[in-house]
Amino acid sequence: MGRLFGTDGVRGVANADLTAEMALGLSVAAAHVLAEAGTFAGHRPKAVVGRDPRASGEFLEAAVVAGLASAGVDVLTVGVLPTPAVAYLTGALGADLGVMLSASHNAMPDNGVKFFARGGHKLADELEDRIEAVYDSHRHGEPWERPTGSGVGRVRAYDEGFEEYVGHLLGALPNRLDGLTVVLDEAHGAASGVSPETFRRAGARVVTIGAEPDGLNINDGYGSTHLDKLKAAVLEHGADLGIAHDGDADRCLAVDHTGEEVDGDQILSVLALALRERSELRSDTVVATVMSNLGFKLAMERAGIRLVQTAVGDRYVLEEMKEHGFALGGEQSGHVIILDHATTGDGTLTGLLLAARVAESGRTLRELASVMERLPQVLINVPDVDRSRVNTSAELAAAVTEAERELGGTGRVLLRPSGTEPLVRVMVEAADIDQARTVAGRLADAVKSALG
Repeated sequence: MGRLFGTDGVRGVANADLTAEMALGLSVAAAHVLAEAGTFAGHRPKAVVGRDPRASGEFLEAAVVAGLASAGVDVLTVGVLPTPAVAYLTGALGADLGVMLSASHNAMPDNGVKFFARGGHKLADELEDRIEAVYDSHRHGEPWERPTGSGVGRVRAYDEGFEEYVGHLLGALPNRLDGLTVVLDEAHGAASGVSPETFRRAGARVVTIGAEPDGLNINDGYGSTHLDKLKAAVLEHGADLGIAHDGDADRCLAVDHTGEEVDGDQILSVLALALRERSELRSDTVVATVMSNLGFKLAMERAGIRLVQTAVGDRYVLEEMKEHGFALGGEQSGHVIILDHATTGDGTLTGLLLAARVAESGRTLRELASVMERLPQVLINVPDVDRSRVNTSAELAAAVTEAERELGGTGRVLLRPSGTEPLVRVMVEAADIDQARTVAGRLADAVKSALG
């Protein structure tokens, strides 16, 4: 079978692609693999399990808990909490692994299973591959080793998780938010309780939208992929800013007081300058992906901050940060990682720190975000081509060289093969949108000609 694990766990349509049997089997396999890898170091293992509000999360949580307990793992269920909360609690409680049930910004019928290792860190590819291999072996008849009697895991609800996570978030704030009015769009998702409560305790006047999850409405017209309602609410309430999360609240996008979007690159710009002011931006470096807007790179250069770029995906940003000890990194999509306070993207934390910068500086978010000018960006997907030859085609290389010559220092070209589909993504940035469209169209034609 094809690899089950994608870039962020195992996802699919709940009860069709991702069944209760699969969730149970993956959990048992994870327990066996992590035990073999020495993670449990001879002691009785413990796991933290949380979920977003999707209806399917109820039966999938039951399957995961059953799988872990049947493998001899004690389980603490924390209920509906954001992905970064489960990661934090996994580390804070000294658990050997964590499990989050969520499909992030995907529509309600989807769900997913994501594992965290000790400390709340994402599993390495090698461990995911081993879990999948053990799971697949069992599907083909290899029996599990099953504890009995006192060897089976015990299960209890850990209701203290909500308060502990809120306390952790408040402890990361450099200053209070008194005097600010903030609109929070929770996408009817996992942060619908935590995020408003934390902002209120931090001193902000809070207006919420999309904060009434019923199990069926997650990401439905609200959240970081649907900003229109947030923009309208910010203007209606005369708010200082708006914050939007996705379903599992590991990302954050913002809206300024005029209703204009502030994307992940701009948020990184604001936070990078704030951290450097407090001498917390280690090596004066920020990490982002190659898809970040050229305007972000130019803004960091002007500020004297070094930009390190990685492949697309927050896991690659995190790997670079951990390897070199950098404090801040993220993606244009709003995955922002503040490594001193989180092991993964944390949308609530990001929103709090952004609001704290507004409160501390006395400047509007619009003014703070203006440190970076977003250059027009055009993205064209070219389907039905041989993506494997993107980096070896002489014809395509010549077309790229010509495009870069035409754009000069005020633009950028990026050709990226899709990781899952037979297509190539053509991205062009330029100071002028018409020029970006013209160059992107010409490059798309070149991709079809060279790789079709």
